[in-house]
Amino acid sequence: MGEGGFTKALSDTTVLVTGASRGIGAAIAERFAQAGMNVVIHYGASHEAANDVARRCMQHGAKVLTVSADLKDHQQILRMRDKLESHGLLPDILINNAGISHYGMLADVTEEKWDEVMSVNLKGLFLCTQVFMPYMISQRYGRIINMSSVWGISGASCEVLYSTTKGGINAFTKALAKELAPSGVTVNAVAPGAVNTEMLGHLDADEKRMLEEEIPAGRLATPDEISSLVYFLALPESGYINGQVISPNGGWVT
Repeated sequence: MGEGGFTKALSDTTVLVTGASRGIGAAIAERFAQAGMNVVIHYGASHEAANDVARRCMQHGAKVLTVSADLKDHQQILRMRDKLESHGLLPDILINNAGISHYGMLADVTEEKWDEVMSVNLKGLFLCTQVFMPYMISQRYGRIINMSSVWGISGASCEVLYSTTKGGINAFTKALAKELAPSGVTVNAVAPGAVNTEMLGHLDADEKRMLEEEIPAGRLATPDEISSLVYFLALPESGYINGQVISPNGGWVT
């Protein structure tokens, strides 16, 4: 039971997770599968990895579909929507998780790299949201959850480009939440701190240890800890949480 009397069984609820072939995205997909929801796993090029995630989700008895699309390409996203609609799997919940990182001094960022990271992290999120939100508006219920970063809140040296995209996601979230609230659709962002995924692959063991020492919790987060928060925000009973940027970061940034 959701706000305004909206009802839909968990087994009839569909979640689309972009960039779900690994890391936090894969953990999110599996968390929703455990709850018995229909799960759409989007991936870019990692076909086998996406299939591995799909198999894990199906072990929980969930209905699962994998879809590939370049999120920088509006036409590919429209084709993805058509495929989901043909399977009766237009999403009630959209998790905009796909993104790429960049580490390096701003002085060394090329225009091409700037455009690439902006296109994946911001344009892709915009296009996916614009394409899939009309269905949520039409049923007067939906959840849009955007994956941001603690660096979108505090900024990080040597990650100016990445921080800029995540700051943009936070602003996008707050503004769109006000726009869609009258339609029964909430928009929130989750801005994790340091999570033990491949995205920290540029750090060696000593650098990771130094990073852990900076965090009051004394450790990195696990992907499952992030997916649990995302799942909570997607529940019908979380309908009064809207336009928020929530940062699970172990007390690192407060």
